[in-house]
Amino acid sequence: MKAEIIAVGTELLLGQIVNTNAQYLSQQCASLGIDVYFQTVVGDNEERLRQALDTAKNRADFIICTGGLGPTKDDLTKDVLAAYVGQKLVMHEPSLEKIESMFQQRGQEMAESNARQALMLEGSDPLNNDNGLAVGVALSHEGVHYMLLPGPPREMKLMFDTYGTEWISRMTTGGGGLHSKMLKFAGIGESSLEKELLDLIESQQDPTIAPYAKEGEVTIRLTTRAESQEEAGSRFGPVEDEIRRRLGSYLYATEDKPIEQVIYELLKEQGLTLSAAESCTGGLIGDLITSVPDSSTVFKGGVVSYTNEVKQSVLKVPARLLEGPDAPGAVSQETAEQMACSVLELMDTDYALSVTGYAGPGAPEGQLGLVFIGLAERGKPVEVIKARYSGNREMIKLRAAKTAFYQLWKKLRS
Repeated sequence: MKAEIIAVGTELLLGQIVNTNAQYLSQQCASLGIDVYFQTVVGDNEERLRQALDTAKNRADFIICTGGLGPTKDDLTKDVLAAYVGQKLVMHEPSLEKIESMFQQRGQEMAESNARQALMLEGSDPLNNDNGLAVGVALSHEGVHYMLLPGPPREMKLMFDTYGTEWISRMTTGGGGLHSKMLKFAGIGESSLEKELLDLIESQQDPTIAPYAKEGEVTIRLTTRAESQEEAGSRFGPVEDEIRRRLGSYLYATEDKPIEQVIYELLKEQGLTLSAAESCTGGLIGDLITSVPDSSTVFKGGVVSYTNEVKQSVLKVPARLLEGPDAPGAVSQETAEQMACSVLELMDTDYALSVTGYAGPGAPEGQLGLVFIGLAERGKPVEVIKARYSGNREMIKLRAAKTAFYQLWKKLRS
């Protein structure tokens, strides 16, 4: 299929927000074997959106729109598409009940305009919104497939991944439906992974191989067209086996889940507990692991020791390691080791992670991105690795946290 992505929103044209939705959808379409030839951005204007749909229809057979599904008057996407294809807007009752229930729980009166978020085109398929209120729409009309997704990336991504790809598979004809499999990697960068698989990627036919970076990790999506999941699995098998042979030490999951969720599952399965001592990551390890439901059964807590004073007073890092001309300093193997050892004892856990480094700005010359990551296990010496990361402050923090989880994953699966 040839696809076009239409991002709707005046705020995009004004540069107030970055169009990350088009980037994400282009990556997903590529991994599904769908060619995205055009990306369009249009403001909240009925006539210009209609023109964009008309142009897209003449050069694509799959049109994805993001944005404009909200409750306000400038949220026009469903209205414009309904008029364009000559279909009425009808109420999707389950979505309306969800919206009404939310307002009832908050003790607030629901404005009539909020019901607009539950509208869908007559004859279309609803795409549930598990992270928001506005129902998505999927429709086939006169040989063209249309998909309307919400603008907020958190809502759009989950809707497309969970329901959109399934709908695409059902609507695609010829040679069976589309089937895909996710391979998740940690501890290796996108460029290094691609280098190891370059010959497979360049010679790919069926299944297709699409690598992309996502939230500090790297994902490969294998995609094929098959009549059944069993047939798809037989096609994935040889390619997956070869990828495992080359990169198995980095492959932590064969479904789309973050490494912190896998860590939680392994710790719970083995009846083990975790704590963390963080400096440059500022509590990100704790934030990521506690985003997993039920994580309190495995994660006892952590210490954000952002200053030397806290490192000394709470984590008992000796002053001789932190201060003086011959001291290794706060960002060092020795400090990471002591941080991990101390929080292990403080929290009385089976494992402890520590991170200290320079995420910037203000790092000494040539030291930006330098990070030491410690892993303590009860009754064994602390293991510390030294890493260097590029990118901005937030990316350095995220990569450091993900690497810490990767080090623990290796230990737990050994």
